[in-house]
Amino acid sequence: MSQQSTEPTLTGVRNFRDVGGVPTADGRRLRHGVLFRSGHLAHATKDDADFLGRLGLHTVFDFRNSADQALEGPDVELPGVRNVNIPLSDPADGAEFWKMVRDGELEQLRSVLADGQGAARMIASYRSMIKNRTAEHSRILHSLAEDSVPALMHCAAGKDRAGLSIAVTLMALGVEQDAIEADYLQSNSPHRRYKMHRGSQGSMSPEVAELLSPLFDARTAYLTAAMTTIDETWGGVEAYLTEGLGLETATRERLRERLLEDG
Repeated sequence: MSQQSTEPTLTGVRNFRDVGGVPTADGRRLRHGVLFRSGHLAHATKDDADFLGRLGLHTVFDFRNSADQALEGPDVELPGVRNVNIPLSDPADGAEFWKMVRDGELEQLRSVLADGQGAARMIASYRSMIKNRTAEHSRILHSLAEDSVPALMHCAAGKDRAGLSIAVTLMALGVEQDAIEADYLQSNSPHRRYKMHRGSQGSMSPEVAELLSPLFDARTAYLTAAMTTIDETWGGVEAYLTEGLGLETATRERLRERLLEDG
């Protein structure tokens, strides 16, 4: 399990990667082959599914809501792998907004995204996920500590809901913020980015691409907003983990045993 994985080229799954190798503050590293992240698996090809099937996964955590699943489809079935759906946004949250993003006219897009509104929307979303999804993040971490490893976490693009859930997991393992941020920002790599399709309009104009960029970027400001929310609400990461997520010392030790290299 400590062998480093060669990153594959998947055809129908965006933003896949093994989180292994991330360093902890006390000098250990996350094992390779125990925690993966990606975009949704609904469009996985047979070769993609064969590769994923060879990872020895115990659980796939799908953080999409029912509106996402209706739009993209269900994940492919991977034999012997448990699928757990933990929506990290409400089905109605932004459904009309995202329809407008896909199909709306330029004036509509300007009215809701121009002048920093797009980035502000993302920042508000990250703050909300930290404050209002403590039960879900607690469930994820307890599952990892109990029996769910190796695990793959994904949402739609594998950037925001999965990105923040991975960040929370890394916090619980004792990873410092700069290393958490470095993993998070990998979603900006050109070969990882979610491809935005707008109706039948084909290629996007530069202005539309610029208006939409805050929604499809992984930005330091978004992760910083989440960390600031933790500080404002609980007074720091340790209190967030213990009071907000109900993580006891024994649970954190089991997490570290399962996910970190022997140190």
